[in-house]
Amino acid sequence: MQSIYYEIYKDLRDRIIAGEYPYQSFIPSENRLVEQYQCSHNTLRKSLTVLRLHGFTQPIHGKGVKVIWQPARKANFALGAIETFKEAAARNHLTSRTAVRSFSSVVADEALAQRTGFESGTRLLRIERVRYLDGVAVVFDCNYLLEQLMPGLTPQIVEDSVYAYLEDELGMVISTSNRTVTVEYASPEDRDALDLLDFDMVAVVSGRTFNEKGVMFEYTISRHRPDYFTFHNTAIREC
Repeated sequence: MQSIYYEIYKDLRDRIIAGEYPYQSFIPSENRLVEQYQCSHNTLRKSLTVLRLHGFTQPIHGKGVKVIWQPARKANFALGAIETFKEAAARNHLTSRTAVRSFSSVVADEALAQRTGFESGTRLLRIERVRYLDGVAVVFDCNYLLEQLMPGLTPQIVEDSVYAYLEDELGMVISTSNRTVTVEYASPEDRDALDLLDFDMVAVVSGRTFNEKGVMFEYTISRHRPDYFTFHNTAIREC
């Protein structure tokens, strides 16, 4: 179950994205929001902090909290947040589909352990899937998931949402993801999986994701068609 402050953050975020609180407007005052959500001031302030850290708002001294988010021109994946492909597509008002190419159980050898960060001998689920936006194959994923934490996972669940299954069905709290972004020449596998047209390069995002207990349960490599690749992050200079 997600925390109250995070539910409030998501509701405010969704209202901003929907245009209820448009760019350069101010969201309601803290007192009004506390009354609206029936929460404490501390809980609301945590929600507003997350909203700011994700680049949606900026506090203006003496005036309130101003909306600084604007919709991207193409699919915009949030590098500083953990969201599913399905959630990102919905936020960008695009239709999404996932097709599973392979689903198997493997045991990590020394080479795979070194590459992924899992211990040698660990049993993993290896999944390849292709992601479609508005019918175009734009992302090729290879996932390694810690099998012991994935009871009942099936290709059908994977085609919907692994994270929704982990959170809603298994009660896992997904906490942290470390990511690296590179650019590489397109491989024959990329050309087979993606609608690459005449692009020679792909953007590659590799990441390790941890639950609330600090256990790494996922290593993923996502290979993106470059014209659909826009990653967004917000950096804050600490004074």
